[in-house]
Amino acid sequence: MSLLTTLARLEAVRSGRAEPLATVRHRHLSERPMVLVPLTAAGEAGAPLAVMLGTDRDAPRLHLVPQPLNRTLRFDYLAALAADLLPYLESFGTEVEQIEGSEKDPETGEKTQVFRELCAEAPQLIVPNSAGVHHLALIGRSTRFRRTAEDADPGPHPAPLRVPLLGRWLTHLTDRAQVPGSSLLLPMTGLLARHWATGQSHLEDQHLAARLAWHAPPPGLTGARAAELAESARDERGQLLHPPAGPATDPGFDEGVLAPAIARYDAAVNALQHGTGQYGTGRHDADPHDEASAERARAAVRAALDQLEQALSTVLLPTWRDVWQGLDLLRALPPAAHLAERWTGDRWSYTGHRDRLAAGEPPQPRQDDAVTAARKLAQREREQARLDVQEALDDPLAMAEHRLSGEAFSGVVTDVVLEYDTTGRSPKPRPLVTLHTTDRPHADLGREAHRVWGSPRAEAGGGPAAQKAEIVAVEPTGGTITLRVLSGMGRKKEPEPGSLPEPGDPVTFTLFELTVRQSAPLPEPDDTPWTHGGPPGSAAVPAPAAALAVATEDGE
Repeated sequence: MSLLTTLARLEAVRSGRAEPLATVRHRHLSERPMVLVPLTAAGEAGAPLAVMLGTDRDAPRLHLVPQPLNRTLRFDYLAALAADLLPYLESFGTEVEQIEGSEKDPETGEKTQVFRELCAEAPQLIVPNSAGVHHLALIGRSTRFRRTAEDADPGPHPAPLRVPLLGRWLTHLTDRAQVPGSSLLLPMTGLLARHWATGQSHLEDQHLAARLAWHAPPPGLTGARAAELAESARDERGQLLHPPAGPATDPGFDEGVLAPAIARYDAAVNALQHGTGQYGTGRHDADPHDEASAERARAAVRAALDQLEQALSTVLLPTWRDVWQGLDLLRALPPAAHLAERWTGDRWSYTGHRDRLAAGEPPQPRQDDAVTAARKLAQREREQARLDVQEALDDPLAMAEHRLSGEAFSGVVTDVVLEYDTTGRSPKPRPLVTLHTTDRPHADLGREAHRVWGSPRAEAGGGPAAQKAEIVAVEPTGGTITLRVLSGMGRKKEPEPGSLPEPGDPVTFTLFELTVRQSAPLPEPDDTPWTHGGPPGSAAVPAPAAALAVATEDGE
């Protein structure tokens, strides 16, 4: 936790309301996100119980497993979820853009022009909290290898046809969710935590209703008291008014509502199966009274299922509304300048997975080989560094965190002296810029600094540019720092107009680079040493080189 976040949390405790941590929205929000609110059954990790999902806040759809211990019913639930979710995920794969690029010929080394398809948009899934992301990952892992009736050896209990495809999509989305800055799959509590601070712990922030209580506490209540009521307030039956849907259910709900509802369903199904074992066989001499009993048994099953649906809807609807309320809060923030760039990376990731499915490639492996794991780790570290820089450039509050930590400083220019470096063939401008600052950066002499500078190229839409400088003098008592500017002044003898600040201009310098360096290249799978899955040519490396190349591009 940064110093600024700690201060914001303390201020939230004092004010009784959530305090802002950002002035802009740092995550992309789709115009048509798919909201999923999952529930799991107690006692078995990853056992689905129900899910409420949809793209319309006024028309949620519910899928449930009436008996979570019944594997057949669980597959029926997954088939219904696939039939509902896959059309949304696949609907973004048809409209594409042609992106021009170049490709090097491996034999001649010459570059040739190529065009690649990029999907114009990508899906976005929103779940209540990070535990919901973990639950979807478990579903993906448990279903993407399932055999179906179309396989050569389907086995004794083949899965419904589209269930393995759902598992592959969920695995891709949950893997992509681990890439910093990605927006294909987002937990609402994480979204809110990035933009606002509350006066409670990170664990308490995972309760979405308690988290939202800090944003708009009822009159006369502080955020802490409103959050406490959201967590613990119960009705006359002893049930929570704001069930957690975390995705674990409340033990009181399990004991007082869910268990009796499942027991009624089991009893009705047993009665129906017992009756159809003797009656309802289609015999022409069947007793009409027996047919009437079978119809009553079927009606009892439908009634028990309706009661179970009503109980689960009552639990899920409050969290469903909370997720949409969180989206309303986030949409009120203006989007950050680098959002489009990061969303383009998500679109490439989605397009790459669409192409792998179309090419008939096998499912993602259970465990990555050494090269793939190293590439994933390097890509996530690179994206985290890029995200930190972009957020600092987009948001004064994000930059303030670096200023408080001593990695950046802002001030007002007091003097600009034009000097030249005459050691080369022609003199080069190396002006000295002196500024007054109240910050306390780690400004060691000779350390490299980077000015956050709006160049003409940046104003034309090319993005922010950096101007490299070197710290040459520091006066801590007077708050004065002098820097020698080394770049960003053009190629002429005199600095280009506007490339240098003038006395009285506010400026900001960072002590970290504003462009992220690429990591060292990793060996191809065939060249991997024996210590990491070799020797070359062995069968120890399961993923083909082509799949690894795609994985490097989109972070899969």
